[in-house]
Amino acid sequence: MITTMTTTTPLIPRKTLFGNPDKASLTISPDASRIAFLAPLKGVLNVWVGPAGDPDTAKPVTKDAKRGIRQFFWAFTNRHILYVQDKNGDENWHVYAVDLTTRTILDLTPIKGVNAQVEGVSHKHPSEIIVGLNDRNPQLHDVYRVNIETGERSLMLQNDGFVGFMLDDDYTIRSGMRMMPDGSGEILERTPDGYWTDFLLIPADDLMTTQPLDFDKSGKFMYMIDSRKRNTAALVRMSLATKRTTLLAEDPDADIDGAMVHPTEHTVQAARSNYERTRWQVLDPAVQADFDALAKVADGEMSVISRSLDDRRWAVAFVMDDGPVRYYLWDRDTKTARFVFTNRQELEGVPLSKLRPVVIPSRDGLKLVSYLTLPPEVKTRKPAEPLPMVLYVHGGPWWRDSWGFNTIHQWLANRGFAVLSVNFRGSTGFGKAFINAANREWGGKMHDDLIDAVKWAIKRKVADPKRVVIMGGSYGGYSTLVGMTFTPEVFAAGVDIVGVSNLLTFMKTIPPYWAPMMAMMKLRVGDDSTEEGREFLRSRSPITYVDRICRPLLIGQGANDPRVNQAESDQIVEAMRKKHTPVTYVLYPDEGHGFARPANNLSFFAVTEAFLAHHIGTRCEPIGEDFEGSSIQVPAGASDIKGLEAALKRAEGT
Repeated sequence: MITTMTTTTPLIPRKTLFGNPDKASLTISPDASRIAFLAPLKGVLNVWVGPAGDPDTAKPVTKDAKRGIRQFFWAFTNRHILYVQDKNGDENWHVYAVDLTTRTILDLTPIKGVNAQVEGVSHKHPSEIIVGLNDRNPQLHDVYRVNIETGERSLMLQNDGFVGFMLDDDYTIRSGMRMMPDGSGEILERTPDGYWTDFLLIPADDLMTTQPLDFDKSGKFMYMIDSRKRNTAALVRMSLATKRTTLLAEDPDADIDGAMVHPTEHTVQAARSNYERTRWQVLDPAVQADFDALAKVADGEMSVISRSLDDRRWAVAFVMDDGPVRYYLWDRDTKTARFVFTNRQELEGVPLSKLRPVVIPSRDGLKLVSYLTLPPEVKTRKPAEPLPMVLYVHGGPWWRDSWGFNTIHQWLANRGFAVLSVNFRGSTGFGKAFINAANREWGGKMHDDLIDAVKWAIKRKVADPKRVVIMGGSYGGYSTLVGMTFTPEVFAAGVDIVGVSNLLTFMKTIPPYWAPMMAMMKLRVGDDSTEEGREFLRSRSPITYVDRICRPLLIGQGANDPRVNQAESDQIVEAMRKKHTPVTYVLYPDEGHGFARPANNLSFFAVTEAFLAHHIGTRCEPIGEDFEGSSIQVPAGASDIKGLEAALKRAEGT
C-alpha cells in the first residue's frame, strides 16, 4: 500500500463527471421552428423537444427507462423524431419514430435479433427513410424503404455482397461498395435498369482513407475523400462520366476527415482536418462571414451540428478542453448567436486541466500526436516532480484521440495523475502511410509506440517510472493486456475494459455483419485461415503469455458485447486464477461493448478509482452509494480492493 499524495485541489465528485449530462446534442428542426436535445427523464437520457424561441419549455417526447437514447435526428416532416436503440448493449439496433403530435412511438424495424442501419434520408421524401436490415442474411443488409408514419416497409434491393450503398435525394441507389479478397474495395455503379457496372477500385492501402461522401445536385459529380496517389486524404470532386477529379481541399499534415455540405444544394461549404487541433477550410464564400463571426462567439473548437433546410439557422457547439460544451443557435441573417445551454452546468467554474497537444517521436521516426493532461494545480507543461501517470489508450484501433474535453483525463488529473493519450500508428487522420504502418502490428510496433511515449514522459520527468498505469477500452483494453504481458516491467497496474485477450477467438466471434470485412481484418490484424497465420495471432495474444502478469490487473466486461465477446475476459481471468495470479473482474449482465448506463459507468469508475488508490497511492473518493442502480457483478477479486466487498453488500441490500 502506497501513501496517498496530498493536494489542495478539491475532489470533483464522480457523479459530476460520469453521470448524465444536463442537456446535450442540440438539433434544430428542418423548418427552424423547434429544437430537440437529450436530457435525463427520471435519470435516463431521453429526447426533449421545444420551441426554438423558448427552449426552457421543452418536454420529453421519448420514454426510454433503462439505457438512455444517444442517437436521434429530425425527420423532414418537422413533426417526427427518429432514434435508434438496442437491448442491453447487443447492438441489434431498432429504428423508432416519434410522432410529436400524437406522442406515439413506433418501432419501424420490429424484428428480433436484427441490426438495423439508416441508409438514407431525404427532404424530397419527408415521410420515408431508407433502412438496411440483415433479417434475410445476418452478414448482409438488404435495403428497405420505410414509411415513418405507418411503419410500412418495402424491399428496394436484395444485398448480394455489398458493405454499403450511396443513394441520392430521390432515393435512387446509385452505387455500392464490396470488399475484394485482397483487402481492396470495389465501387460499382448501378444503372437505371438495375445492373451493376465497374466504377472504381480502391486499393487496400487506401481503403481506410478513401470514401465517397455525396453527390452534387446535378447527380453528375461525386464528392470524395481520396488518398489515392497521395498520402493525406484530400477532398475532391469527381466526374462520374470521366472519373477525373478536381481538388477542393487538402492538408499536408492530416487527412480531410469531413465536409460541411449544403442540405439541399449539395455544394461543399467547408472542409475539416485535424492534426493537433481541428482546422476548417471555408470553400463557399457564402459562409465565410459566418465562420468569421462564430470565431468570436466563444473559445474552443466550433462545429455546426444541425441546420434548417433553408440553411438560415444553425445549431452550433463549442467544445472546450477545460469546461463543458457550449451550445448556441446561430441566425445567419443577423449574424447573431443565442446561447442555449452547456452540457454539464456543474462543471462551470470547477478547477479543470488543460489538454495539451504534444508530438512524440517513435523509435523509427513517426510523429505521434498525443495529448497530455496534468493536475489542475500544475500550471506549466512540466510538474515540479514526476507524477504517477496513466497511459490511456484509445479503442478502434482505427480511431484517434483529439483535443477537447476528456472526462477520463479530467477525472484522473483531479486525482493526482498525469494522463497521456497517444495516437499510435494505425490511428486515423494522419495519412494512409501512418495507418498502413500498423498492418499486422497489433502487439508489435503499435505497442512500441506506446512504450516510446512512456519513455518520453519518464525522460522529461513528467512520469514516475514506478507508478505508470496502462488503461483503455476495446483495442485499448487489448493494449492494456499486451502491456501487462509483453512489457510487464513497465507498468505498475492495468485497467482493461472490454479488451481482446486472444486474437484467435476474437476473429471467430465477430458480429456476422462484419464478415464482409474479414479480408481487411486478415490484412491488418492477421490471417486465422492458415496455420502460419494462426501461429502469428497466438504470438500476439496476451493469453499466450498470461504467466508473465505480475502487477495488479482490473478487468471490466459487458456480458452482451457483440464485438469483444465475454469469453475474451473470461478466459484470461480463468487462466490467471489457475496460476493464482490476483485479478479483479467486474461484469455487467446488461451491457455490451462499453458501459452505456450511467449507473454502470459510475460504478465501474468507482471501482477503478479504489483500485488505483490502493495500488498507486493516489487520492480517492469513497465508493459510497455509487453502485446504486447498477447491475455490477464481481466474479473474481472483490477482496483485493479495499471497500469493494462492503459496497457490493450495500448495493445488494438496496
